[in-house]
Amino acid sequence: MDVRKAQLEDSKQIAEIYNYYVENSHSTFETEPLKIAEMNRRIAETIKNYPFFVCEESAEILGYAHAAQYKSRCAYKSSVEVSVYVKNGTNGKGIGTLLYEMLFAELFKTDVHAIIAGIALPNEASIKLHERFGFEKVAHFQEIGFKFNKWIDVGYWELICRKN
Repeated sequence: MDVRKAQLEDSKQIAEIYNYYVENSHSTFETEPLKIAEMNRRIAETIKNYPFFVCEESAEILGYAHAAQYKSRCAYKSSVEVSVYVKNGTNGKGIGTLLYEMLFAELFKTDVHAIIAGIALPNEASIKLHERFGFEKVAHFQEIGFKFNKWIDVGYWELICRKN
C-alpha cells in the first residue's frame, strides 16, 4: 500500500468510499450520496490550504484522510479538523493508521496548534485510532444528530501539537 497526495482524478473512488458511509452509517451526518462533481469540488477546495491523502494499492483507493478548517472565525486559524475514511471491508488493515501518520507529519510542519476530530458515537474503531495518536476526549454532545430514525451522540477528541 502507498500513501500519496490526493488528486482531482481520485474523486470518483473517494466518493464511492464516502457514499458507503453516507448510506449505511452514522459516521457522517450527510444523508444523500455525493455526486462525483461535488466530491471533486470538495477535494479542490481542501487541497488549496490543507493536506489530503489517499492510500492505494494496485491503483485502487482504499481510504483517504484530510484536514480542513475547523471554524471560520480568525482566532481558530491554527486549529484544524481531521477526517479519515477507509473502504468498506478493508477495516483493520492499518489503512487509517498509515493515512494519519502521513497527515499528521504534514500538519506538524505547519503552524497548526490544535487538531480536532468529531466522532459520531458509538464508534470504537475510530476512538481507538485517534487515541493511538494521542488524542484525548474533550467533549460529548448528546443526541445532537438524527439519522436512520435515531438520535446520535457526538464526541470530540483533540490533539495539541507540541513543537520543539
